Amino acid sequence: MTQGSSTHSLCDGTGTIRVLVADDHVTVLEGLASIIGRQPDMEVVGQAANGREAVELWGRCQPDVALLDLRMPVLDGVGAIEEIRQRQPSARVVVLTTFDTDADISMAIKAGAKGYLLKDAPREELLACIRKVYAGETVISPSLVAKLASGLANEPLTGRELEVLGLLAKGRSNKEIGTHLYIGETTVKSHLRSIFAKLNVLSRTEAVAAASRRGLVQL
Repeated sequence: MTQGSSTHSLCDGTGTIRVLVADDHVTVLEGLASIIGRQPDMEVVGQAANGREAVELWGRCQPDVALLDLRMPVLDGVGAIEEIRQRQPSARVVVLTTFDTDADISMAIKAGAKGYLLKDAPREELLACIRKVYAGETVISPSLVAKLASGLANEPLTGRELEVLGLLAKGRSNKEIGTHLYIGETTVKSHLRSIFAKLNVLSRTEAVAAASRRGLVQL
């Protein structure tokens, strides 16, 4: 949670990499602050429990790097990145999250994130990421880059195909999907063939699994 006056008083800094940390889980927030604070070349200048607090603290403290969770209340990580970069286009933001679908990664990068790490990344990788982003680099792990590339390489689904996919994920039959969307079963099958081709899958089960991994449906 935001640390009140003690956090704000840190905004002066001491010539080290000044880091703002935002996460709605207090144990994660305190753990990150402790790890970063022990580094001789870093200091934590602010701690926020949601995206709105992160934006406010960014404006107040002007940190060198912000470390943001993706899923936060009030304002999520992507929204916070967008607002921070509206205020300061050169802002350096690292996303630290448990979410690794290509949709999540893509949204964060498009919003302006300079780094994207998963929370199970080794401590050394996290600290190295902060240093590299501070130095002006963009840091995304090779596995996440591959996932993002595979997602971008695929032709996007149409709005109707996403509707069909959503109903498919709910276990609806072709007939039920057709009834719900006011289209014939033949049309449903046509949409399914297109969905299978775009997701590079062969069955309904694989389609739902692939769509879930990419963040297209919520199971």
